[in-house]
Amino acid sequence: MQLLTNKGTFKKMNKHEIKNLLKNSLRNKFANHNPEPCAMPFHTRLLGKDRLALYSFIHSLNTNFGTTIFEPVALKLGESKFIKREKQYTPYKQISEQAQRVIQDIIDDLNSANTVPAKLEEIERIRSVCRSGNMHNIKTTKVDLMLETKEGELFYIDLKSAKPNAGEFKGFKRTLLEWVAVTLAENPDRKINTLIAIPYNPYDPEPYARWTMRGMLDLNEELKVADEFWDFLCGDGTYKALLQCFEDVGIEMRDEIDAYFEKFKHSL
Repeated sequence: MQLLTNKGTFKKMNKHEIKNLLKNSLRNKFANHNPEPCAMPFHTRLLGKDRLALYSFIHSLNTNFGTTIFEPVALKLGESKFIKREKQYTPYKQISEQAQRVIQDIIDDLNSANTVPAKLEEIERIRSVCRSGNMHNIKTTKVDLMLETKEGELFYIDLKSAKPNAGEFKGFKRTLLEWVAVTLAENPDRKINTLIAIPYNPYDPEPYARWTMRGMLDLNEELKVADEFWDFLCGDGTYKALLQCFEDVGIEMRDEIDAYFEKFKHSL
């Protein structure tokens, strides 16, 4: 596969380092994964213990795929575009009373469909009151990925599973707005972007079902799915090049993967 080069795009060095990151993550998982002790005598005899072990492994891997694979890969890909990159970042903690009221008003209006999401306007509404009234400490959700450009523009990104529950988007929206409020309370002139990123499209080749979040999220300013997210980090073509890295690692580690599950085959 031809890799893009220069200008913050996916380079040969990125491919080498990301493949090593993936291999190390899998080997670490093999070394530390202990299937939960759960006797399933009918399933085991019907399907085989190796297949149940594979199911357990995949389930465990899915649970922390974001923190062990997606987050470190994203940090690596963002090296050429962002001067600061941090995962599981703790944002500022102070928020003004007036900002809290504005956030609640925004949520209420969206929930009742009185308005449509307009993130840039919402940010400016929060900016105008970010230091108005008493200041309170709040416990904000950690930022999965914090990115900062050389111009000082911030991107706080919340990585979500491929099929988040539609009912959770009100909470997601509040988190995004609170990140704006605490950041502007610290520096009212900051340029801040807060958004949801979904690493892949489970409906591919059909479009992602964005309608489930249209009433709460500004789809242009608060959501990046699959190639939109990965290409944002490192330039056009990154998503396809990254998928190729995953495929290459799967092929190169096939014997190791088979050997790991083979040991479960004859043990009942």
